[in-house]
Amino acid sequence: MDQVTIFLAAVLAGAAPLIFATMGETLTERAGVINLSLDGTILLAAMIAFAVALNTNSLLLGFGAAALVGALIALVLSFLSLSLRQSQTAVGFVLALLCTELSSFLGAPFVRVPGPSVPFMPIPGLASLPLIGPILFRHDLAIYASLLLVPLIWWLLFQTRTGLTLRALGERPQAAFARGVPVVPTRYLVTIVGGALVGIAGAVYSLDLKQGWSYRHTFGAGWIALAIVIFGGWRPWRVALGCYLFAALEILALRMQSVLPGVPTQVFQVAPFALMIVVLALVNLTGNPRVTRRIGSLPPGLRQPVQALVSRISAPPPAALGQPFERP
Repeated sequence: MDQVTIFLAAVLAGAAPLIFATMGETLTERAGVINLSLDGTILLAAMIAFAVALNTNSLLLGFGAAALVGALIALVLSFLSLSLRQSQTAVGFVLALLCTELSSFLGAPFVRVPGPSVPFMPIPGLASLPLIGPILFRHDLAIYASLLLVPLIWWLLFQTRTGLTLRALGERPQAAFARGVPVVPTRYLVTIVGGALVGIAGAVYSLDLKQGWSYRHTFGAGWIALAIVIFGGWRPWRVALGCYLFAALEILALRMQSVLPGVPTQVFQVAPFALMIVVLALVNLTGNPRVTRRIGSLPPGLRQPVQALVSRISAPPPAALGQPFERP
């Protein structure tokens, strides 16, 4: 395989856990709930997945345990924020810190311990296809699942009645309630499903991409996932693009270390995060009134294409995101 093919295949693999986490958070936020516990959830789920798989010699149980951890944390978030009406932001942040410390405490016996991993599973026939075979069909089941998850979430959100109801919860929950939708119970369900996907992201890290467990094994991945959801405008295809972009930046940073040995390694480690911040800033500028006025002052021949570009990349959040539901 040539270097470009290897690079593209590595990007698909490297983005897999972020795909699971961001798709779960996209569902949750589309329903109007902010789950800021992602970073701690991924860490704790990664540790639990590795420990369960190691002790039971079952990858399936490891992934199931990770999904259960993510779902339980989402349930706690839902109870405190939806039933007790506490701040979603504050509850999520506290849960992130709590789960991070729990993963370090409970995971101490498993640090640097060899364990099971998802087996490589190229698809017979398709893996030998020219160009696309090595890129798409020479991975394992976790990565194949991440590739299928994006169109599945898109279809659910935009091509089904269930998706229409879910989006209504995040945009106009009072209107959804008037049509007979039980807003709080449905938000519970969506948040728990989204949390389970976030938990699976942790399992993909510890049982596949970053095999094993170590102190703060995936630290920062959850915050990046949250940023990518904003970057993607809560739209599955754009969110997936953000995941692949970040994975590409990480891989390029690793490769640049050998090309520029005189540059401190810390520069390459933080470069993908810095670039994501720049991208987020550009996306959020589109909603700035000052920027809108500047665009309006452009010459007519330039104003229209600039406005069209801005409208395509603008990313308004769901109107009721993070707001408690007030029953009419």
